[in-house]
Amino acid sequence: MSIDTKLDPLKILMIAPEPFFQPRGTPISIFFRLKTLSELGHKVDLLTYPIGEDRAFRNVRILRTSAFPGIRAIKIGPSAAKLPLDFMLLWKTLARMTAERYDLVFSHEEAGWWGTLLARIWKIPHLYDMHSSLPQQLDNFEFTRSALIKGTFIWLERFVLKRSGAVITICADLQNIVKREGFGRKTILLENFLEFDHSDFGPADFTAVRKKYAPDGEKIALYAGNFQSYQGVGRLVEAFARLKDEPAVLLLVGEKGGKLRAMKDFVASLGISGKVKFTGQVSPEEVPLYIGASDALVSPRLSGTNTPLKIYSFLKAGKPVVATRLWTHTQVLDDRIALLTGTSAGAMAEGIRAALFTEAGPRTAAAAKDFADREYSTARYKEKLTTALGRAIESKKNDH
Repeated sequence: MSIDTKLDPLKILMIAPEPFFQPRGTPISIFFRLKTLSELGHKVDLLTYPIGEDRAFRNVRILRTSAFPGIRAIKIGPSAAKLPLDFMLLWKTLARMTAERYDLVFSHEEAGWWGTLLARIWKIPHLYDMHSSLPQQLDNFEFTRSALIKGTFIWLERFVLKRSGAVITICADLQNIVKREGFGRKTILLENFLEFDHSDFGPADFTAVRKKYAPDGEKIALYAGNFQSYQGVGRLVEAFARLKDEPAVLLLVGEKGGKLRAMKDFVASLGISGKVKFTGQVSPEEVPLYIGASDALVSPRLSGTNTPLKIYSFLKAGKPVVATRLWTHTQVLDDRIALLTGTSAGAMAEGIRAALFTEAGPRTAAAAKDFADREYSTARYKEKLTTALGRAIESKKNDH
């Protein structure tokens, strides 16, 4: 089925059961969906949680549910705190669909459960943005051992895939899940490769960062992101302890509160406090500053299947990328464009050493940038998102 990638402006109801905006995976993805839809001329009402920062886009309204007593934050992954907020979001969805006429319902994550159903009742197209497999998340975050809950999530995921007009998947692993369920014709693979604007940063800014964190001219290896256990930051620190005699520092960008304090304590217990530096949590707009000031970029993830968002920014940066040789990375990376390592501290240490101090670093960095410039462009992102919208609309027409 061919889809016209030039669409008339649509009025879209987007449902995001997330703290928007916060600097973490799915909210960042939603940020760029909204930015692109705005640039394409569509009008969007975003229904979301009462938690997060407002971000302004032309033709986009952010409509939040009321605050729920005692809930001020939502942790990453499955959370019981989401239940009352999702219930309130469901009722807000009903209210908006009753009050206004929309051309399309665009649901993220578990909002697909009711977004799909309500779109069918109102006889309008539904587009599902599949940032993860929710049944898979129950296992990844060890949320429950209940066969009943897991079975319910599997049934709900299939319900959404079957009844959505189109499904956006953010990585090859999720696309494969949709294909195995028999709905491959609906999928559009749309990797989260857009970046926050960093045009204000220049050589002087990068030099200032280097003077602050590597005052003796050391090489800088950077990790950017949260400190959840699956990210492997503790293993990365252990790896860097093996490099304590090298002229290099490890810069950890991100995280706050208890996890940040615990990681600082762990670094101190290894006796390498002078070799590992912390920025604390920074805004997504600031991350390119630290990437630009670094000499190698590291993704030490130990588990999971979705490609980390940071990988796309890393590839575009023109810096050596070090990553674990796991499917979470290898669905995008290979040995030509990255230094892939085992998950042990020793293997990671050797990968970082090669990136910083051998010709493998600049060789893979150049190949990575060439690959990213070719495969991951803003124009390509807009084309794919428009294709997803068009496929959802075309599917609804074919129902009649």
